[in-house]
Amino acid sequence: MDVEIVSKYENKLLNRTEVRFKATHGKEKTPDRGAVREALSKSLGAGKELIVVDEMQSSFGKPETLGYAKVYATVDAAKKLEPRHLLLRNKVQGVEKKVKAAPVAKTPAKRGR
Repeated sequence: MDVEIVSKYENKLLNRTEVRFKATHGKEKTPDRGAVREALSKSLGAGKELIVVDEMQSSFGKPETLGYAKVYATVDAAKKLEPRHLLLRNKVQGVEKKVKAAPVAKTPAKRGR
């Protein structure tokens, strides 16, 4: 898989770099977020844990995927700004899925006459 940076924008206010990319994957299947993050980290020179892939869109019949990713300066900055579901999808360090507590069984109210 080859990743080409289409555009790159330095967002100083949010302390991140926003990247539009095109991943060409030949006869392989559409790459997953982990593979794209790995390829972006090599081409941008940033750590994989600092990259959050926001969206990826594959074209039918074409071996390419267009996407949008954000490269943060620190993992803490990503945790402050990104929605939890994106952090979970990108498997960012220190973010685990919340486990719901088991529901408490209710006893039916007794009716007396």
